[in-house]
Amino acid sequence: MSSSSVGARAADGVFEGLREDIVAGRLEVGERLPSEAALAEHYGVSRPSVREAIRSLQALGLTRTRTGSGTYVASDRPALSLGYGGFSARDLSEARPHIEVPAAGLAAERRTDQQRADLVDLCDRMDATTDPAEWVELDSRFHVLVAEASGNAVFARAVGDIRDALSHQSGVVNLIAHRREPSSREHRAIAEAIGIGSAIEAREAMRAHLGAVERVVSPLTPSEPGSRD
Repeated sequence: MSSSSVGARAADGVFEGLREDIVAGRLEVGERLPSEAALAEHYGVSRPSVREAIRSLQALGLTRTRTGSGTYVASDRPALSLGYGGFSARDLSEARPHIEVPAAGLAAERRTDQQRADLVDLCDRMDATTDPAEWVELDSRFHVLVAEASGNAVFARAVGDIRDALSHQSGVVNLIAHRREPSSREHRAIAEAIGIGSAIEAREAMRAHLGAVERVVSPLTPSEPGSRD
């Protein structure tokens, strides 16, 4: 295992430990977290791993850092905003299968050799990176490229328009549900199906991926006005 992978797993361990302490009330709202050095010693990790964990906690709204003072517990519950830029989580969940599943099928039939190579390259880079922000950026580029490879301008424009929303949701879901590794495998399956030109397999791989995301998002999404149970 590479040193970067070890560092990422170390940061995940610190993140989970602190998140559990905050949610359980062992670290109370308003309480100052121990110093980076103290946390590094407690968890047996490096200080960069601690900083990465704290960045993840801040992304969920659980902590807030005050310059010159330290990092404090801001909330005992994640601030789950799974929508972005005017698109709610429900909007995304309802629309994506109707756009991205057929787009994947068309991509298998119409993609160029360069687009096939670019999809594989994005998968390789997603597997290699340990930077959560970089992974999310590669994730959104993958979905945009699939839509572009469909050769359908409507699909390409639609996915391009929701790209920022997809990135935001992906970042939150990965923190909550550790979706990065399984999602990378799902992206690889989509790319392979497109690469061999199988529209059926491409549609099924995309449908499976979106279904897996929905299973994570649905329990985290509050009921919206006008929705029915």
